[in-house]
Amino acid sequence: MTELRMTESDYETLAKLEEAFERKDLSHFKNLLASSKGLPLLLRVHAVCMLEHIGDESVVPNLCAVLKHDPSPLTRHEAAFTLGQLGYHSAVSALVEAMISDESPIVRHESDVALSSIGDDKALPQLEEAIADSDEDVSNSALIAFEYLSYLKRKSPTTKEAVNPKIRL
Repeated sequence: MTELRMTESDYETLAKLEEAFERKDLSHFKNLLASSKGLPLLLRVHAVCMLEHIGDESVVPNLCAVLKHDPSPLTRHEAAFTLGQLGYHSAVSALVEAMISDESPIVRHESDVALSSIGDDKALPQLEEAIADSDEDVSNSALIAFEYLSYLKRKSPTTKEAVNPKIRL
C-alpha cells in the first residue's frame, strides 16, 4: 500500500497537473497517463477525472489504455466513468471488453453505465449477456443499460446512427 502514497515530488506533479487543467493542456494529461505506471493512485485517478471536464475525443485512446492496463480497479472505474461522460462512440469497444472481462465488479458496473451514457445500440448484445453477470450490481447495471438503450433504439428505429441519450447516467 505504501507504493500508492504520495511523496514530496508527487505533490509537485499534482500541482503541475492542476496547472495543466487550468490551461486545458491535453498533451500534459496524455503524457502523464502514458507514463503513469508506478505513479501514486491519487495522481492517476485525478488525471483521469480531470479529463471529464477538458477532454475531447483525442483522449479516448489514453483513457481506454488506462481502462485496460491500470493495476487499480478504482482508476479503471474512473476511466470507464470518464469515457461515459465524454460520450464518444470510439470508446464503445474498450468499454464492452472491460464489461465482459475485467476482474473487478466496480469496473464492469461502470462500463455498463458508460455504455448506456454513450447510447450506442451496437452494445446491446453484449449488455444482454452481461445481465447474467454473477455480481448482482453488475447484472443490474447491465439490465438498466440494456433497457435504456433498447428504449433509445425503439424511439428512433429508422435512424442509422446511434441516438444520443438525454442524460449521462
